[in-house]
Amino acid sequence: KKLIEIKKQVVVGGSLQVGLTILVVFIIARQLGLSSAEAIFYGFLISLSSTAIVLRLIQERAEVDTPHGRAGLGILLFQDVIIVPMILITPMLSGNQPGGIDSGIFFIAAKGLAIVILVPVAAKWLMPWLLHQVARTKSNELFLLSVVAICLAIAWLTSKAGLSLALGAFLAGLIISETEYSHQALGNILPFRNVFTSFFFVSIGMLLDTGFLVNNPLIILTVSAGVLILKALIAGSAVILLGLPLRSGILTGLSICQVGEFSFILSRTGLQHGLLADHYQLFLAVAILTMAATPFIISLAPRFADRILQLPLPVKLKTGLWPVPEEKGRKKLKQHLVIIGFGLNGQNVARAARMTGIPYVIIEMSPDTVKREREKGEPIFYGDAIHQEVLRHADIEEATVVVVAINDPAATRGITESVRKLTRKAYLIIRTRYLAEMQALYDLDADEVIPEEFETSVEIFSRVLAKYLIPREEIDKLVIQLRSDGYEMFRALSEKSSSFSSSDLHLPDVEVSSMRVEKCSPMQGKSLVELELRKKYGVTVLAVRRDSQTFPNPEVDVPFYADDVLYLLGAPEKLAEIGKLFSKIEVDNDT
Repeated sequence: KKLIEIKKQVVVGGSLQVGLTILVVFIIARQLGLSSAEAIFYGFLISLSSTAIVLRLIQERAEVDTPHGRAGLGILLFQDVIIVPMILITPMLSGNQPGGIDSGIFFIAAKGLAIVILVPVAAKWLMPWLLHQVARTKSNELFLLSVVAICLAIAWLTSKAGLSLALGAFLAGLIISETEYSHQALGNILPFRNVFTSFFFVSIGMLLDTGFLVNNPLIILTVSAGVLILKALIAGSAVILLGLPLRSGILTGLSICQVGEFSFILSRTGLQHGLLADHYQLFLAVAILTMAATPFIISLAPRFADRILQLPLPVKLKTGLWPVPEEKGRKKLKQHLVIIGFGLNGQNVARAARMTGIPYVIIEMSPDTVKREREKGEPIFYGDAIHQEVLRHADIEEATVVVVAINDPAATRGITESVRKLTRKAYLIIRTRYLAEMQALYDLDADEVIPEEFETSVEIFSRVLAKYLIPREEIDKLVIQLRSDGYEMFRALSEKSSSFSSSDLHLPDVEVSSMRVEKCSPMQGKSLVELELRKKYGVTVLAVRRDSQTFPNPEVDVPFYADDVLYLLGAPEKLAEIGKLFSKIEVDNDT
């Protein structure tokens, strides 16, 4: 299912990365005097990256849904699948296949066909039925033992068929993952994952000859550096050829430039067939060193990418080689809303803008999303908003509000900086995930930073109170107070007030809010003189919008009517208090 969701990154990006890596390594190995079979096998080994390490790191950095995260995940998924034919082909490369090359090709085709047929059949019919029978016993212990037994049985069967135990374990996981019981199976196995992973890497470490490390440090470091650079360049180029910007290519290339854990499994197969005997210790040392360097490389990758983008490179390379064709005849926008990122948050902002008649434009980095949404009529175009040329295309200098709603923290900071270089008047609202990211964005002169975890806590807080039948008015007051206190505390270091709704005001504890007069509300038909809003509540009416016209500083004797929108200035708690005046009058059934 993951393959289908990101099929372009998997099929095109993965095949480019693996194919080009094998080709380049083959050429280099042949120049060094290795045989063709050894050169191809070395290409297999180096083309694979560490899914376990990379996926864990990008999940911790909340970058799975970023463009470079999706591209890297797609390439890693392709590598995890291509390991199967690599293991099947390796015996034939050694020339040890009984019956010669023709027989080897026949056996590979037969084994591959058997896998293609048996895996879907087992995943769709056999395994769901078997796990259903086990689940009916309602015994967690039996379910766990059954899952382990199934994995071991499939691994043993593949071993008897002439394939490796590791490949059998991989196929077992693939079959179970497609059943409706996959989440329960994963939940039972997950506690053992770290233990099994530790055993795996400990066993790899035990294979390494420390004497070889001591005697050949220069060779190991040189080859390791060469592998990291080569894989980063090839993977980055593959991502750029997909149409993604240079920054995404750099980040993806640096994240998957190590040698992967499947390479160790493949190396054992090659060692058994005499393809790696002379350089096995060198391979182990290089693989372990590149994997150990991965966390440091990924952490430094954003800064390295920013440095590269400062170089005088072609704009097309920076923004993407295959951008989506732009709409013809687009009018220049003024006083509009710019939405950067069209995920769930961006979609909701766009929907609200469309319903209220606010002009807006969307910048998105996914070509597929741009094509799909443009067909629906959305004013969206492709581009990386970190580049000022892309922002200018969105008429950023004339924008009233800019909303940044993407998942990449480093890119968010870069976009904030780029926006502020082009415009100081636009009100800049940033959506971020964590409170810890707020200060850096305020330092870059963002006007509002909305942390998801804080807003989630506020929503949970209000739902809890509602369950205890606390009146809605009290909940609203508490929520307003919590937001005001919370944001003011978070912004103290940046010396920004948290309760403003307008970027032109700099008064403490004052907010500008808009409220609509409902039909049959106490406001209907009354004027400012009758309501005495300033005297009773300390609230000032700045303007009134009626139909499509706005009347600033309304006369005190002008009555208000249903559907009028009043722009009010006052303290947050006072604005919440007068909200009941705008609502419908509740009829008391006892009167």
